[in-house]
Amino acid sequence: MAEQNLGKAHLVELDEDLNNDLSGGKTVAVQFNPESLKLSFANQIQNSNTSNTGGTAAAKGGGGADQSSGTQGRQFIGAGTTKLSVQLWFDATQASEGSDRVDDVRRLTQQVIYFIKGKPAKSDASKFLPPGVRFTWGSFNFKGLIDSIEETIDFFSPEGKPLRSTISMSLSQQTILISDFGNASSPAGKTRAPGTSPMTPASAGSTLQGLVLAAGASVDWQSIAAANGIDNPRQLVPGQLLDLSVSASITL
Repeated sequence: MAEQNLGKAHLVELDEDLNNDLSGGKTVAVQFNPESLKLSFANQIQNSNTSNTGGTAAAKGGGGADQSSGTQGRQFIGAGTTKLSVQLWFDATQASEGSDRVDDVRRLTQQVIYFIKGKPAKSDASKFLPPGVRFTWGSFNFKGLIDSIEETIDFFSPEGKPLRSTISMSLSQQTILISDFGNASSPAGKTRAPGTSPMTPASAGSTLQGLVLAAGASVDWQSIAAANGIDNPRQLVPGQLLDLSVSASITL
């Protein structure tokens, strides 16, 4: 992904069901977009010969996996899991989008660490659950829980305040992520026929977020910004034609 063609990656707090953005929840724009994303897929394998009372049939001397008879224990799998690993960089010497410089990089990274801190569950206040989170970057969306965060501080001011930090973050969801390219996606090298997608003109002073909200689009504004090649969604050119009907390239 070319960072110059994408808006900022975001972390968005979800409800406990991990289905929708939490009303009034936390949203964090990363300071610098990651260079790459790593997806890992795994299945949970179980052997059908395993019993609850005495282990496997082979362990009990039975012939459940008898090679001479040519039979093998059938393998069962669970729902599977998908894990996203990403690295984020933060620099207190650089001003963040929409804010001034800070004197300690931890003022920036604590916004990310928020998503691993447990909160009382609505159904049982004695139980704590980490916030659900949606990581979105361009047309890529991943919903899940943060498994781990590792922060490395590698630069200090003369006063001893940390100024630069790298966060390695791992998120997981209890399903195999299937890519959905949407009906509006086009094969590589092909464009849509003229007139097949309605275009919305940007008025003076309008923002992409405002246009998306007014149009009731089903795709987040970051995905629409990426599809239209918009670098700054708050500074649109008056009369600029926008396609607000695009679909996300990867959704859950």
